[in-house]
Amino acid sequence: MEGILLYLVGVLALGGIYAILTLGLNANWGFTGLLNIGIAGFFATGAYTSAILTSPDSALYLGGFGLPIWLGWVASMLTAGIIAWPIGKICLRLRSDYLAIATIGIAELLRLVYRNEAWLTGGSRGITPIPRPFDGWDPILAQFLFLLVVALVVLAVYLALERAATSPWGRMMRAVRDNELAANAMGKDIEARRLEAFVLGCMIMGLGGAVMASYLKFFGPDATDPLLATFLVWLMLILGGSGNNRGAVLGAILVWFIWSGTEIVTGFLPDVLASRAAYLRVFLIGLLLQLVLRFRPEGLLPEPLHGRKGRG
Repeated sequence: MEGILLYLVGVLALGGIYAILTLGLNANWGFTGLLNIGIAGFFATGAYTSAILTSPDSALYLGGFGLPIWLGWVASMLTAGIIAWPIGKICLRLRSDYLAIATIGIAELLRLVYRNEAWLTGGSRGITPIPRPFDGWDPILAQFLFLLVVALVVLAVYLALERAATSPWGRMMRAVRDNELAANAMGKDIEARRLEAFVLGCMIMGLGGAVMASYLKFFGPDATDPLLATFLVWLMLILGGSGNNRGAVLGAILVWFIWSGTEIVTGFLPDVLASRAAYLRVFLIGLLLQLVLRFRPEGLLPEPLHGRKGRG
């Protein structure tokens, strides 16, 4: 029973971390219409920044700073934002599918840099051990307390984005998204507003990466697989409801429970099928995406009516 409880706590913690990433994506796409497919790159940037700043000294990678975990998390947001700014200045002139191609290309470039610059990130070996809050405490209590920390981070990001969404800035973002020509005619600086939203979303993605690195206590190139760090996040937002922060959190939790649940199911399959379980999981996620787009394109919790009209 204790093992099942700890497993559920772990699933909830990871679901909360994905909720942070989904909220960051919602700041890009949901409120501003920016098709950012480069989530994995900013996720990795935040994770490696926090890992380098908080991990012990090692001859295998840059580290040994021993800074507090919370400071590593803050630094991860700043680093992701600093990297996102020049990328946004260049790429946000593009539109729709061209922006998607540019951001996914940049994400792959960042991933290759982190994989090959072993002096900085440990290369394929990754960085370990990364300190986690409450290390040294009773393992069961530490797991519950870490879940509480994740929940507080999700709540803080959610409240900040809700405040932003209902502010004049948020209304202007939706105006830019829904009718850029009309917003421009009203004298709004479209390029600056899009850049603000892009940097904000990427900073939140960097924070999600930092929290993930602390949870895993190890971070390497495999953790930045685009399937898990990009496309799964997009599915979470689409299922939950683009433009709705509550929908972003709900979608993250639901999809992660489905993803984790398939891992349990595959344990009961014959060996021949169990060896193909990874493909089955990808198929199920793809099927879920198709069903959502077909029967519930607005998501489980649609965006409030005042912000939904006008997006193609």
